[in-house]
Amino acid sequence: MSSTVPELPPGKAPQLRVMPMPSDANVYGDVFGGWIMAQVDIAGSLPATRRANGRVATIAVNSFLFKNPVFVGDLLSFYADIVKVGNTSITVNVEVYAERNRLQTEIVKVTEATLTYVATDENRKPRPLPPLDPSREAGLNPVL
Repeated sequence: MSSTVPELPPGKAPQLRVMPMPSDANVYGDVFGGWIMAQVDIAGSLPATRRANGRVATIAVNSFLFKNPVFVGDLLSFYADIVKVGNTSITVNVEVYAERNRLQTEIVKVTEATLTYVATDENRKPRPLPPLDPSREAGLNPVL
């Protein structure tokens, strides 16, 4: 266990920020894992879509770890980084942080996941990724 206080990743902008509502929670007030998974998929698809310069489809959830519960009223920030690129596929790491207690902000890492997307054509068939265009890739993290 680290004794450092968690904070939002410095120098990075979240792909998505959202606050779960009562309809997203179970009877105990914990937000459904499936709702969080859906938001992670949306956040991960954003850099994948930019890199693919078009449509992508989720083909794998390589890993998914719920580290802490999420509650109604938490402000969730989703950070997504491309970690691997293939001929048609893009693997993205997503980290989710919750900001709690508005007046005395507590930041908690709640979820981390790795997902793989495939670029698809108008017929929803895999297509090769376009060559990297440095002018379009501003703001994306370097690709391995």
